[in-house]
Amino acid sequence: MSRYDCYAIIIGAGHNGLVAAAYLAKQGKKVLVLERRAVVGGSAVTESFGDGFTVDSVQTGGTLRPDIIKDLQLALPTVKGKSAFISLQPDGNHLTLDAESIKRFSEKDAARWPDFVRFMDKAAYILDVAYSAIMPRLGTLPRLPKNFSLQEGFGLFELGLELRLAGRKDMLHFIRALPMTAQELLEEYFESEVVKAAIAAVAIHGHTLGPMEAGTGYTLIHNWMNRGGLTPLRLPPFSEKMGGEKEGGVGGITSALANAVKVFGGEIRTEAEVTSIKVERQVAKGVVLANGEEIEANTIISAADPKHTLLKLVGARELPPEFVWKVQSIKMRGSVAKVHLKTNGEHGISEGTVILAPSIKYLEKAYDAAKYGEISEKPYLEVTISGNTMSIHFQFAPYALKNGNWNSHRAKLEDLAINTLAEYFPNLKSSILNRKSITPLDLEQTYGLTEGDLNHGQLLLDQFLFMRPIPGWSNHKTPIDNLYLCGSGVHGGGGVSGAAGRNVVKVFK
Repeated sequence: MSRYDCYAIIIGAGHNGLVAAAYLAKQGKKVLVLERRAVVGGSAVTESFGDGFTVDSVQTGGTLRPDIIKDLQLALPTVKGKSAFISLQPDGNHLTLDAESIKRFSEKDAARWPDFVRFMDKAAYILDVAYSAIMPRLGTLPRLPKNFSLQEGFGLFELGLELRLAGRKDMLHFIRALPMTAQELLEEYFESEVVKAAIAAVAIHGHTLGPMEAGTGYTLIHNWMNRGGLTPLRLPPFSEKMGGEKEGGVGGITSALANAVKVFGGEIRTEAEVTSIKVERQVAKGVVLANGEEIEANTIISAADPKHTLLKLVGARELPPEFVWKVQSIKMRGSVAKVHLKTNGEHGISEGTVILAPSIKYLEKAYDAAKYGEISEKPYLEVTISGNTMSIHFQFAPYALKNGNWNSHRAKLEDLAINTLAEYFPNLKSSILNRKSITPLDLEQTYGLTEGDLNHGQLLLDQFLFMRPIPGWSNHKTPIDNLYLCGSGVHGGGGVSGAAGRNVVKVFK
């Protein structure tokens, strides 16, 4: 094994890995980032699939935490002006998610909208406080781990303080909202099925859940936060930025991060796939690359998902049996696919973000298909337009198909997405010049997302806060000394924010 004179090796150049590398490099530590692909970014990448066919291939939006942007002095792509969030309706009376448009469906709902936005912004802020702190390793209650320290418990203290400062009404409403279904939460505010469905679509976006499932109150708050709903910290608020886009694509974020790593003295190597982590006597010593090269370092930080890192790169033989069982039990269940279209611009779809979510029952039925290993015949779609290119987020398309495989079902996926939208936009088919689909299997094989899960593990109530990635191991550490996790599968992850990558650096202080 060759000795690479560096403090840490970062496995994976996704946004969390790059954030961790940039912070460490800024502290004067020498870091080496190893990326299996030829480009950096992980799932937050802008790619070309042909002449004039450039898209955000996986993640179509996201915003790094403002403190990360400030700390790392990032020059990020500029945000365009107010962008509409449009929910398609069969009668052509489409809803734009703002008070004026909501009034056309229900004056009562329009009057309740400001209060709903206020609560959701407050709830998102509280959740962001939780994500900004490292969760302590809680043992079997009421006992705490032997090595538990007051410093480690500061995250829970800060969360408790924020809840108390929110006021009794908002505190109780926040705690109560987390386990609720999105349908139940929204029914407390709105009467229009059209309005409720448009917001419920936000709750299920990227998750293998229907709006009638317990815990979608939590995923609604999580996605609200990631899509710009933190009025005190992220501007503009959700009600003005729901469909916001960034010039240069989401890849501009990871490009800026990669540049920061290099400016601070870090190194990034692409086409350098890590196939295993070298472990000696429960201590991580280095990594082995696909080309056979072995590199030693003091610290190994993996931005890959927990299952891939611990079961494949480390291996079950090096880990305690009970820990292995818990890692194997992490719920992945990816069910998202992407269909990208290059058009001549005559498709007829408005700029902004356009969703197909006419009713909560429609969304729940779309999810039902995935439960049985089937592609939704009437899917939930979210469409974003950038010039003449169109990106279609398709749910639900389960990783594990009951019949057939993704090689034989790719054409069906593409046709379903196009034909469904063509019912609303007759000129769509004739405008298509090229198309590219990304199935859940592609997400695993090309982008390294186990089971095609965008979040490195479903955001469920038994997989969040101090139970993420597994109970008892929420502080980025592992049973292997000097091996840490910083991807979306740990606390603070899910979407594009960089919280998990920033938090892992706190462990070394």
